[in-house]
Amino acid sequence: MGRVKTRLAREVGAVRATAFYRSTSKAVLARIGHRGTWRTELGVTPDSAVASPALPRGFPRRAQGNGDLGERMQRVMDLSPPGPIVVIGTDVPSIKSAHIQSAIKALGAHDAVVGPSPDGGYWLVGLKRRPRVPRAFASVEWSSQGTLEQTLANLSGLNVARITSLPDVDEARDLVSVKGTVGRIVLPAGS
Repeated sequence: MGRVKTRLAREVGAVRATAFYRSTSKAVLARIGHRGTWRTELGVTPDSAVASPALPRGFPRRAQGNGDLGERMQRVMDLSPPGPIVVIGTDVPSIKSAHIQSAIKALGAHDAVVGPSPDGGYWLVGLKRRPRVPRAFASVEWSSQGTLEQTLANLSGLNVARITSLPDVDEARDLVSVKGTVGRIVLPAGS
């Protein structure tokens, strides 16, 4: 509590934001986590939370290290074993395994793949990482209308696929748009 969904917490309170995050993460991982065609790993921040009993069990965990979101995602891309990688947010209640499969398929013919979100960001980014690992996240302004476009500019010259746009939950108004896509959505009083 207090370290996840901080923008949402400012509007609905830390308890409700944390409950939303835990509920949504659990539901997303139940739908996509245990597939034979890919391996799911949890990227955890802060590093000290890797052993937290609050995290879903049954998945390998990796400390993300220090830095902003882009630095932490770049570290995942840089330090993972060879091959394509898809990184998703767990604050996207409508993610299904078909979305992940679509991203993986897109990486067969593209250098990168993004799943845009309506707020100007993205809920998924994947890189083939061959022949090199692109610097996709350098100087990106996170949580802005330009997040996706800045990331795409960093991928200039590469063949980038776009898959389905899905909403993520960053603010109280986002909860209303995803209501019903996960078992239990925690709404602020009066919504």
